[in-house]
Amino acid sequence: MKAFCSFTLILLTLLLFSCEKGKAKIIAGSTSVQPYVEVLAEEFMIMYPHYMIDIQGGGSSAGITAVESGAAQLGMTSRALKDSELHLWTAGIARDGLAMIINPGNPVNSLTLSQIRSIYTGDIQDWSALGGNNARIHIIAREEGSGTRSAFEDMVMDNLRITPKAIVQASNGTVRQLVAGDPYSIGFISLGLVDNTVKALQLDNIAATQENIQNGSYSLYREFLFVSKDKPEGAAMDFIEFIFSAEGQRIITQEGLITR
Repeated sequence: MKAFCSFTLILLTLLLFSCEKGKAKIIAGSTSVQPYVEVLAEEFMIMYPHYMIDIQGGGSSAGITAVESGAAQLGMTSRALKDSELHLWTAGIARDGLAMIINPGNPVNSLTLSQIRSIYTGDIQDWSALGGNNARIHIIAREEGSGTRSAFEDMVMDNLRITPKAIVQASNGTVRQLVAGDPYSIGFISLGLVDNTVKALQLDNIAATQENIQNGSYSLYREFLFVSKDKPEGAAMDFIEFIFSAEGQRIITQEGLITR
């Protein structure tokens, strides 16, 4: 009986240890950051199979709220922190360009910041005013609370509001999908998510590329951040350290982001 009790205690201890080691580490927030973190987490869990990382979207503000409430251990944000959020622990994991995208069939190749601003306020409503076809511009924007929208407002809008006539979408992927299917649309997404279904506009004749962001000639870019209530420990910190390792940095570059 005593041997059986000892064996049972050892078994329970091993089970508890296994559950703790395999416990899901929840990361929530920016849908711009999410696809890159998913790729990093997949590789991390191959290297460290005793860890499981659960990644959820919801937007930058939602990720920060999840961290504040304890619902997530790490929050992902693609916007700068507000004054009321500056108490949070942060780690900048990469830089990302913000690309203005149009349909590949649209003959326009370059716009100025002023022209983009005028499109999004509704002051310019037809492509013909920009050297394009005689067709009404279909404006696509991200939702309130999105880090991508916040970055666009900060870098482009100069305290002016995006027209309420804009078609609002909840992710970079759906913005890209709509632009790919609409020859008269314009939207903004993460540079790393630009593919051959859309065309990234030049800004003042400067192409939206990693090289031009690094040399300072292309000005639309933002920081991708992790946030936490306190300095992370355990699996969360192991994952962050993996991101900053040579392999993590290789993946970030491979996925189209810019290493810090």
